[in-house]
Amino acid sequence: MDRRTMLVSGLGMLAGGLAGGTARAAPRRPSGRDLFAPDNLIAWCIVPFDAKKRGPEARAEMLQTLGIRRFAYDWRDEHLPTFDQELDALQKRQIRLEAFWFPSSLEPEKQPQVKQILDLLARRKVKTQLWLSLSPPDAGSQEERVARVAGPVRWVAEAAGELGCSVGLYNHGGWFGEPENQVQILQAVGRKNVGIAYNFHHAHHRIEDWPALFSVMKPHLLALNINGMRKDGPKILGVGKGEHELEMLRVVAASDYHGPIGILGHREELDAEVALRENLAGLKELVKRLP
Repeated sequence: MDRRTMLVSGLGMLAGGLAGGTARAAPRRPSGRDLFAPDNLIAWCIVPFDAKKRGPEARAEMLQTLGIRRFAYDWRDEHLPTFDQELDALQKRQIRLEAFWFPSSLEPEKQPQVKQILDLLARRKVKTQLWLSLSPPDAGSQEERVARVAGPVRWVAEAAGELGCSVGLYNHGGWFGEPENQVQILQAVGRKNVGIAYNFHHAHHRIEDWPALFSVMKPHLLALNINGMRKDGPKILGVGKGEHELEMLRVVAASDYHGPIGILGHREELDAEVALRENLAGLKELVKRLP
């Protein structure tokens, strides 16, 4: 049995056990082309990754100019104090805060920043996705590692649920970032407001597995962040400049996935607007070649 067959068989059983157990989205969008339309795109990694160091007002104005209606908030310590201004600028332009970067530890209840973020969202009555990243130690059996991580994920999911928010397990590398493990974590957590936020740029090593991975993740997929894809990198590459993203997007377009699609800035040396325009232009060309 080859790697792909094993992946489909093993994960398919897990996915079946999770049916109805993760966050669900709305009915399917009309076509693959609409899936990649500007109003379904999320701007991601444009807060600390911006050579112009825009503030909240200038960032929201840039998104409005580009026609992007969704925004995922990545941040560093210096950005959280201006979150109110960020939200005000977005709301003024009717731009949706689609997600909030949520790095955590195995004891989220003890992290001051976790409490700070949850308090911000509660005070402003924001309902969004929390893109959760963990870095558990590489120790123990698979069952022990899943159980170790399921606890903090469940804690975050319960706190998010009280606010009307969902949680997306974010593949940021390592064991926690592999879909096989994420599906098992979802099964162990067993909450409806938890799914997966998947990133092409952290998965160059899984290009060959994409059709099988996607079929398993799809029922739980809250967001898909895309990137130019080459097996040997670079990690960050404009959409349309790689060798594999077209075929990967064809798999997505042929499915009934209808959630948001993220495009990246993620280059500190580059104006975030330039990076987003590059991705918009590259995606537009690829969409012409989709069904």
